[in-house]
Amino acid sequence: MGGYSSEYEISLKSGNVVYHTLNQLDMYCPYRIHIFENKWVYVSNTNQEFPIDKNDFSVVVDNQKITFDCVFNAIHGSPGEDGIMQAYLELLNIPHTSCGMYQAALTFNKRDCLSVLKPYGIKTAESYYINLGDEVDEDAIIKKVGLPCFVKANRAGSSFGISKVYKKEEFKKALEVAYKEDDEVIIESYLDGTEVSVGVISYQGEIKVLPITEIVSENDFFDYQAKYLGQSQEITPARISESDAEKVRALAKRVYEILKMTGFSRSEYIFKDGEPHLLEVNTVPGLTKASILPQQAAAAGISLEQLFQNAIEEALK
Repeated sequence: MGGYSSEYEISLKSGNVVYHTLNQLDMYCPYRIHIFENKWVYVSNTNQEFPIDKNDFSVVVDNQKITFDCVFNAIHGSPGEDGIMQAYLELLNIPHTSCGMYQAALTFNKRDCLSVLKPYGIKTAESYYINLGDEVDEDAIIKKVGLPCFVKANRAGSSFGISKVYKKEEFKKALEVAYKEDDEVIIESYLDGTEVSVGVISYQGEIKVLPITEIVSENDFFDYQAKYLGQSQEITPARISESDAEKVRALAKRVYEILKMTGFSRSEYIFKDGEPHLLEVNTVPGLTKASILPQQAAAAGISLEQLFQNAIEEALK
């Protein structure tokens, strides 16, 4: 848990929920590992810190070397959601609960992920790409995506680095916000429709689509405050027709299969003209009690303990 991005606080919450939920009486002996740019440490129940040996991802406690059977990845953002930890753990042959290195890197890069899925007929918003240092042609952007539009950091999560732009004069400020999170930006057309979130997981050896959540933000869009500070309604199951639900379930499963995903995923869609349009795919979704994926699992009759235990069992296969 932890990480190098603005999402580290949410990751610590997710990680602690996993830690306290796992059956520690007769099944698991979990260790809380905090991963930060300046330190990788095991944090004991008394909040003592012991440094992790990065050579083999081990820790020495009371003169005893401890290695791990499995890593439960609860890092949102880099390095847990962008492929870096996956590659490291795969080199060390340590099983982990998230998807593979390539899938993590691809889905974390919104531009690349949408580009890969487009030839399969997956509908998305109109988009315009820009990198730090590029000349900004507001008229060309507006011609391509229209107004209002969203300016997003390309590789960031939890609605960090995102702004809704209504007029040409607002682009400069929106780009500054996005560049605080990433040097690549994606600008997308505004899709006016019902937004839903669909969890797809590997469960007991099969791909399982969880009940759909409808997202109704009290703010202008599903921003950080809406996502984490209660300024939104997350309604599970979503108030959409069965035909729309079937469409988005099938699409979410297809995206999971096309990308050859494993572990947890949560993808976001907006219905436009009756068709679901993909916004993004998250591979390390929030795991706090208030998070969307645990809400969906509960609606499917899967407890947090079952959800987390299954993730470990799938990783150890």
